[in-house]
Amino acid sequence: MLATKPRIIEFPETDSIPNNPNLPVLLYEAVVENAGDLAEKLERTFEANEWPPQWRNGIYDYDHYHSTAHEALGIARGEAVVMLGGEDGEEVPLFPGDVIVLPAGTGHRRIRASRDFLVVGAYPAGQDWDIIRADEPEKKPAAVRRIAQVPLPLKDPLMGEQGPLVHLWTAAAKR
Repeated sequence: MLATKPRIIEFPETDSIPNNPNLPVLLYEAVVENAGDLAEKLERTFEANEWPPQWRNGIYDYDHYHSTAHEALGIARGEAVVMLGGEDGEEVPLFPGDVIVLPAGTGHRRIRASRDFLVVGAYPAGQDWDIIRADEPEKKPAAVRRIAQVPLPLKDPLMGEQGPLVHLWTAAAKR
């Protein structure tokens, strides 16, 4: 694994997306060496850091968020541009070896992707994910209450107990 500091990205709440009021998105660029079976490397790394991988696929093409879990997305193949934070958020390009960690409530959707785009999705141990679409505004009030109850992970999905996520999110949660 290549050592790197994540890019920190924060988003305000929107009419349809709560985003996370305390925790920033962390984008680790080119953090996993793009050689060999990258999906397998990502899965092993996530598993070793108590973020069990749950799936291999792409990213939905509609704005959505998770109210019951934080999410790590490891880019195993191809490239894509995703919109983070909702309709007026930020377009973020993703490449093999990148990992993006989305705190519960963060809006995200795929804008475009190469045909071979492959993502490994993982969640902290003990957290079960849901999917809430931005076009379901009636679900947002209950989702906001659930987001406030999602515990901080004990480990960074890439670097364990001493990883940047642990320090950054712990500090952010105290603000």
